[in-house]
Amino acid sequence: MKQLYNRGLSFFNIIESKIAFYPTLLAFFGFNFAFFMLYLENKGISKYLIEHVPQLVIDNGDTAMTILSSLISGLISVVVFSFSMVMLLLSQASSNFSPRLLPGLISDRRHQVILGIYLCTILYCIFILFSIQPDGEKYQIPALAVLLGIIQTVISIYAFIYFIHNISQSIQISNILQNIFQEAKDRLQKLVDKQKFKEVEFPKTEDWTDYHSEQSGYLQNISFTNLVDICKEHDVKIHILPIKGIFVLSGIPLFKVSKEVNEDVAKMILSNFNFSREELVADNYTLAFKQITEIIVKAMSPGINDPGTAINGIDYLTELLALRMQKRDTSYIFRDEEAYIKLNTIDFEDLLYNIMASIRTYCKHDITLVQKLLLMFYYLEKQVKHNDEYSQCLRKEAENLLIDARGSIENEVDINTITNLVKRFNLQTT
Repeated sequence: MKQLYNRGLSFFNIIESKIAFYPTLLAFFGFNFAFFMLYLENKGISKYLIEHVPQLVIDNGDTAMTILSSLISGLISVVVFSFSMVMLLLSQASSNFSPRLLPGLISDRRHQVILGIYLCTILYCIFILFSIQPDGEKYQIPALAVLLGIIQTVISIYAFIYFIHNISQSIQISNILQNIFQEAKDRLQKLVDKQKFKEVEFPKTEDWTDYHSEQSGYLQNISFTNLVDICKEHDVKIHILPIKGIFVLSGIPLFKVSKEVNEDVAKMILSNFNFSREELVADNYTLAFKQITEIIVKAMSPGINDPGTAINGIDYLTELLALRMQKRDTSYIFRDEEAYIKLNTIDFEDLLYNIMASIRTYCKHDITLVQKLLLMFYYLEKQVKHNDEYSQCLRKEAENLLIDARGSIENEVDINTITNLVKRFNLQTT
């Protein structure tokens, strides 16, 4: 049952990020709601409207068919326009900022729900239109169903207005950066809050038995609750080898177990690893650092040359790095104050180096950004750290930045400015 649950959860996580997920659900709802209303019409539900509110009743079949036909054609035009706007948003985000942003923008529930409202209303009106058939010399008109179709169309119009507002906001880089930052901050804060226990003496895993991955994909989610249950049931401990969020190839070692287990237990453990072909910040906070870094690099590329966006990106990186320094480099999964699972995580030193290696390449020639980066190191140096070695990492990267800046900036005034900043902030290691 747990394996079936994990498979279902993995499948849901994959399809939920698809742009057609919520539109499909709402379209299915509109289809069934139309037949439900026709069933109620056969029970005479429209008689109340005819008797008490005749102003809301359309008693002419041709008029009802004309109205529904106009609503359907108008909504189809709105769907085409909205879909074109989504494609334009994705194209601009990919070309101006980073292709890594696309999965997050596509999985935006607001856009999916709005498209689903359109499809729900269109299908509803189509099947209500089919139900208006002549009976002798008169039409059988589902008065309440037609009225609800008009109301749904009005709702769709307001949804379209909201869609235009939302998509105009989504394309702004400040909002994109804010959304990435907020998701990563929430994820990091949860990880920091889980650090309730001190460092533990976890057994050495060099001689443990390796077990390999049976599929490829990004290591997205791991069901730690089920894994701890397996560990307690079979008296074992697990060391998960790949860093969460990286691409795992089929056949490489995925985890180690403290003692050899049979094939059934190995499959039970494997069933708790969920893979995806897409990366999402909500599942892997390191992706936020990659995305913001790529936005900064793209902004400072010769074709765009937008230092303002790069400065905004550095501000968000500063906040995330300050929060990351509160997290330890090693992670364990506990139960009853005992560690059962060890996780490999990216070290702060490696994370900071990967960020600065890309930024230095494109920003080392700009005195404004060099000053901003030095200010970032100074700010981080003053923050609370889980490990004192993080300060040495900051000083090392500040020195690397200073070396690159001196080699790229020719103006002596600019060189003296950054040199004085380094001395003022006391960031040099030598």
